Amino acid sequence: MEQFDQIVITHQKRVYNICLRLCGNPDDAFDLSQEVFLKAWRGFEDFRGDSAIYTWLYRLAVNACADFTRKKARRGEPVSLDDVDLPLPDTRFEPSIALERKELARSLEQALKQLSPEHREIVVLRETAELSYAEIAGMLGLEEGTVKSRLARARLALRDILIRDGNKPAQNASKQGRKEAGGHGTL
Repeated sequence: MEQFDQIVITHQKRVYNICLRLCGNPDDAFDLSQEVFLKAWRGFEDFRGDSAIYTWLYRLAVNACADFTRKKARRGEPVSLDDVDLPLPDTRFEPSIALERKELARSLEQALKQLSPEHREIVVLRETAELSYAEIAGMLGLEEGTVKSRLARARLALRDILIRDGNKPAQNASKQGRKEAGGHGTL
């Protein structure tokens, strides 16, 4: 099944990153991403192509992480993103700017942990996976307008958390950092 091998090679890193952002633990993310590809392999012949292959994979990943989180909560285990380490993608600039970016990334990481699972999922799919509103809507079974409004509410919640925790929204610095890192520049 050479075609499926190519799908795994093409999408494994992005699927792992989605799992990592949603479950918060590198080991669990690895296991969950393997589970995603196992489910995909088992269901590959039934894939009708109604959506792009990566949209289908991300839906499987989101579902696997949601199931994992629910099972963990039922067992009374803490559901935490404390193990997530978000490396900064660009270190070419002077140390003070790199330090500022690192502090901003840490603040955003902490704020992301405080969002509801629904808001965190939307932010991760849009900002980390860089999926379009239409792709997210298809994955989550929502209207595109609902995705946009939830994302807007999630961004407002992130801003409020950052301000509450003593972080001033440094719009120029954060926008510049996202552009250089290849992000959307919308958070």
